[in-house]
Amino acid sequence: MPAYVVLTREHTHDTQEMERYGEKAKAAREGHDPQPLAFYGDFEVLEGSAMEGAVILRFFDMAAARAWYQSPAYQEARQHRFLGADYRVFIVDGVQEA
Repeated sequence: MPAYVVLTREHTHDTQEMERYGEKAKAAREGHDPQPLAFYGDFEVLEGSAMEGAVILRFFDMAAARAWYQSPAYQEARQHRFLGADYRVFIVDGVQEA
């Protein structure tokens, strides 16, 4: 069953750190085969607090999503995300495709 990693950027503090994060996060995707479904495109908040953008990555299953998130390469990248912006990040199970 597919799984989705959703990252919502709530507020940017340091654009240079976010640039570093972007470079390292891109490299961290190698070997994990996520499929980007949304990547900081246009959006509209229908309910809840404001945000600056969102990413949705599709993985084969929850184990693959966790493996990417817990990989040393992404763990290194996220340190720059922590310094650069406030995010909400979660993994959600998808539904079985018909």
